[in-house]
Amino acid sequence: MLESLVSKYNIAGPRYTSYPTVPYWNNETFSLTNWKASLIQSFKESNSKEGISLYIHLPFCESLCTFCGCNKRITKQHSVESPYINAVLKEWRLYLELFDEKPVIKELHLGGGTPTFFSPENLKHLILEILNTSELAVGYEFSFEGHPNNTTREHLQALFDVGFRRVSYGVQDYNETVQKAIHRIQPFKNVKKATELAREIGYTSVGHDIIFGLPFQTLKHVEETILKTKALLPDRLAFYSYAHVPWIKGNGQRGFNDDDLPSAKLKRNQYELGKALLAEVGYEEIGMDHFALPTDSLYKSMEHGDLHRNFMGYTASKTQAMIGLGVSSISDSWYGFSQNVKEIERYYNLLKDNIVPVYRGHILNEEDLIIRKHILNLMCQFKTNWTKNSLYFKELPETIIQLKEMEKDGLLKIYANKIEVTKKGQPFVRNICMAFDVLLQRKKPDTQLFSMTV
Repeated sequence: MLESLVSKYNIAGPRYTSYPTVPYWNNETFSLTNWKASLIQSFKESNSKEGISLYIHLPFCESLCTFCGCNKRITKQHSVESPYINAVLKEWRLYLELFDEKPVIKELHLGGGTPTFFSPENLKHLILEILNTSELAVGYEFSFEGHPNNTTREHLQALFDVGFRRVSYGVQDYNETVQKAIHRIQPFKNVKKATELAREIGYTSVGHDIIFGLPFQTLKHVEETILKTKALLPDRLAFYSYAHVPWIKGNGQRGFNDDDLPSAKLKRNQYELGKALLAEVGYEEIGMDHFALPTDSLYKSMEHGDLHRNFMGYTASKTQAMIGLGVSSISDSWYGFSQNVKEIERYYNLLKDNIVPVYRGHILNEEDLIIRKHILNLMCQFKTNWTKNSLYFKELPETIIQLKEMEKDGLLKIYANKIEVTKKGQPFVRNICMAFDVLLQRKKPDTQLFSMTV
């Protein structure tokens, strides 16, 4: 039965870190002026109540991993560190000029690229400069992505000293054949050392990222990786499908042939095996492709009903405004999205002229906001409703018709004014969200824009 469902629903579809999804942003009606206005509105409404989130993109890597679709620049020249940090701080100051009070930071995340490409001293300087111009919310959470091969005790200690308590390590897979294919050679001992160092220093949440569906990856490889992961018992896990998107310029995903990738059926079996092994030691599934121990803040936020999803993935708390700093970063005011330029030189030039380095975005209309709420509900709670008129949209009847086929397959239950995703349907939540995605329904893409849903 699972095999037939995988075959039926394995289509290209968004991961819904935003709605509208980036390919459906209306750049014609977007401008830097209306983006700033939407952020100012959001800041006034929410800063004193819940604070804001900050995402900082640090793009440099010393070597290319061929599974990665992120924006990065490969270099071994560490002289790039200081100019880049100075530019990020300049961008932060340009945003500060928009606000009439100090930002209250609830969440801050360093992503990349490889944040630990930067020296501990430079990372600490970056954070201290931001903290000097802001306040901290009660229960704030700072996190960063660490590379197990180069995250040192000094990195962990420097970031711990300025408030970081969560670190996530990219593991992917422990098999040497798979590691060679994705150009990410890192032995288990490096991950073990980095994990234990973080805990020794006092980090309260250590996460591992594991990918299934990688080139040459077998069921046995996934089993061995999960068993080693269980031995370290990270507090949370991202266990997600490899997104094969080789059409994205410069992402390096042509380092192997399509024939080297597992079939959709094998990928699904890899996920089900991993999930079962993780359940044996108490991991609970959180939203889509995430797992956490009951002691972790991500699990607690799911229990309390305030799990949130944005361009940083699943987060333990919601803020209405999220500012993205650095090249390619995406910001979210709730009323609008904006994305920074992707080229470092262009980023520098715009900041030199005191221009916020945004190059595209989308201002949400009333319909967008309604659909966004439904998709967030589905991605975070596996249910949504339209009991209030404010959550009704004109194409809802057509959406229900599409969902009836999924109901027949046991993926969800439809009630008079709500739907609930079943356990069986949770792996197909992206497909369910697509039925609500009216922009996608109105205009199907001519070429493949998204990775496969399975």
